[in-house]
Amino acid sequence: MMKASKQLRLALIAAIILAAQNSQTQATNGTLAPEPATKLPEVIVTDSAPAGTRPGWLQEEQFVGPYQQPDWTMARRFPGTRVYLQQMPWETGFEQWVRFRNFRDGTDQTRFQEEFEIGLPHRFQLDLYETWAVDQDRFTQQDEYSAEIRYALADWGKIPLNPTLYLEYAQHDHDPNTIEGKILLGTDFSPHWHWGLNVACEQELSGGRNTELAATQGISYTLLDEKLGVGLEWEYMHEEAKGSPVDNIFMIGPSMQWRPASWCHIDIAPLVGFTHDSLRVEAFLVFDIDFDTGPTRRQEHYAPTSLKTD
Repeated sequence: MMKASKQLRLALIAAIILAAQNSQTQATNGTLAPEPATKLPEVIVTDSAPAGTRPGWLQEEQFVGPYQQPDWTMARRFPGTRVYLQQMPWETGFEQWVRFRNFRDGTDQTRFQEEFEIGLPHRFQLDLYETWAVDQDRFTQQDEYSAEIRYALADWGKIPLNPTLYLEYAQHDHDPNTIEGKILLGTDFSPHWHWGLNVACEQELSGGRNTELAATQGISYTLLDEKLGVGLEWEYMHEEAKGSPVDNIFMIGPSMQWRPASWCHIDIAPLVGFTHDSLRVEAFLVFDIDFDTGPTRRQEHYAPTSLKTD
């Protein structure tokens, strides 16, 4: 029994030695080659941002829509100064205006204006207005109906200051009808800072045929991204009428915009008159709702989370 066990151990040792010699022979003859290494796909890491984003800028300053305009331009920032277009093609919005006027003779008037906005293709926008007024004696009367058309000359950023043409026709109930043309300019010079300038000419079509030349300007600074901005706005008007003295009106005051939600905002701008022809006070309150009904409905985010600015 012991002899058989010893023979078995010797046989195993011999088998191991033969196997080792066989492996060495195969490696020498090249019959046993190591498996080729698996090549992993190449990964390139860069610091570039996705197209259409603005690293270092606020979320409300990211580009949106078919014209690649900053989102802040789609929420009227200044009551008296328009910038570019507010609605994408086939999207709609509604604005309710309250405009309080205090005259130098001690009387006052509150004007209410309802505005319906329609975005059109090819950088056009159509706005329809209805305006009525209430005086200090609570006498209410219809004031005017009007329609305006805007046309942006190019996509945002293609032309300096983003010029936009504006034409409005107004049918007044108690005064001559008017036609008004404007050039709208606007841009954001740096993060947080937004600016707009309008140059206008309004002409009465009958009666005294008054001509009004006007310029309005606004600048704002965003305190809370997509929530709160403050600024300054001013307007100058030069009115001429046959047989009447020339009126020069200059008003200036602070402005504020609050955006409680992505689909609405509130603008406030109380302006004070600084010339004899000016109103004492003209205060604007604007409430806006965007319905986002079109095929180019804006998204709730405009950049990856990693690019958002705190």
